[in-house]
Amino acid sequence: MRALAAAAVLVAAAVVALTSPVRLGLDLRGGTQIVLETRDTGSVVADAESTDRVVEVLRKRVDALGVSEPTLVRSGDTRIIVELPGVQDPREAARTIGRTAQLTFHPVVSAAEPGTAASVRPDGSRVVADETGSLLRLGPTAITGDLVSSADVGSDPQRGSAWFVSLGFGGAGGERWQRLTAQAACAAVGDPARRVAIVLDGAVISSPQVDPSIACGTGIPGAGTQITGSFGVEEAKDLAALIRGGSLPLDVSVVEQRTVGPTLGAAAIDASITAALIGLALTALFISLVYRLVGLVASIALACYSLISYAVLVALGATLTLPGLAGFVLAIGLAIDANVLVFERAREEYAAGRADDRRLEGALHAGFDKAWTAIVDSNVTTLIAAGLLFWLASGPVRGFGVTLGIGVVASMVSALVIARVLTQLVVRSRWVREHPSASGLTGNGRLRRALEERGPDLMSRRRLWLGVSGVLVALSLAGVAVRGL
Repeated sequence: MRALAAAAVLVAAAVVALTSPVRLGLDLRGGTQIVLETRDTGSVVADAESTDRVVEVLRKRVDALGVSEPTLVRSGDTRIIVELPGVQDPREAARTIGRTAQLTFHPVVSAAEPGTAASVRPDGSRVVADETGSLLRLGPTAITGDLVSSADVGSDPQRGSAWFVSLGFGGAGGERWQRLTAQAACAAVGDPARRVAIVLDGAVISSPQVDPSIACGTGIPGAGTQITGSFGVEEAKDLAALIRGGSLPLDVSVVEQRTVGPTLGAAAIDASITAALIGLALTALFISLVYRLVGLVASIALACYSLISYAVLVALGATLTLPGLAGFVLAIGLAIDANVLVFERAREEYAAGRADDRRLEGALHAGFDKAWTAIVDSNVTTLIAAGLLFWLASGPVRGFGVTLGIGVVASMVSALVIARVLTQLVVRSRWVREHPSASGLTGNGRLRRALEERGPDLMSRRRLWLGVSGVLVALSLAGVAVRGL
């Protein structure tokens, strides 16, 4: 039964690994990382809750603009880390995030004379250039972007290839939009006052005119509103994305911006693969020398662990980052740790067992059964740490937690299922029964005997070592108290 389960796991892992590509993070694929910081406004305090709302607004904008696998996470209470894989131009990255100011809707009072200063007047009106460069005098804000519930792109076959943006408003937005358009409809067709200006970051992104069929004082209902114009499909999508993003509840400033080139990512992948291969080779060499045949078989299971870990990572759609690769390499040592516990326990059982033909097989069986609790205990504590990293951390550190957790689970499968099947096949073979010492389970080993006979007796000076530990703990706590978290 275990053999069938092991074969099924390996076949499934191989299929997934060969047919599905892995998603690479910013540090491996290349792209742009921007760190934003939120600041208090007159009505909203910058804290974790309000910054989370900013993250959601920015995520809508970035997702709508089609960036591949963007990452937006809050770091601390007021900082936001934005990662845009594949984006190498910082200016393009800034455009991709979308403008970080407020989205507002304004009535158009009139056209402004050329040369009029673009500024906000005491009465709340302002002079700004529209999307064509003509100056408009806008009235005070009538609707804020947080009242926009939807903005979708559509086309009308009856009007040829013309594209439009459909708007929907939530809460009081629908009533305000109808009131705003009812006022604009009272102006003559062609009069700038018949237009409504949509402003983002102080710039007009669209100023559609109220349709001539709308009578004065009637207005357009909040549901089913359309912004029409000479839009191409990409222009319509960008406009919908900016409107759908809504307003940010806080002011946002760029703290840091860096670009990671794909060359650096390729070098990091090559270095990580080299480190993984060296780690696998040295670990396999060590366990083969110490535990002979069963150690060699455990090395084969270790290779299976690598396949399973990679397949699970791909199947879950996790993004592989450089710290994630570090977690993958680190888990190699954890993967072999379970086998060490099993083999050492099997050696003890062999030494205490009866001398018969099934003595070696019984010792190995007891080793797996009695080392189980220790293996579970050590792996569960590591899984808890990985879970906390995923839950509390962000960005690449979260990726480290993901791959570490996957590695721990895969190591238990390789050690307790695959390695058990393979080692049992070895010890049941006729040649190993005739030469039990070749198995590696018949003695305590030179290293263990050396430690038992000549190793340091730490407990004979336990007060000294407890004192040293206490001093280190006190220094650590003092450092936290002085330097802060």
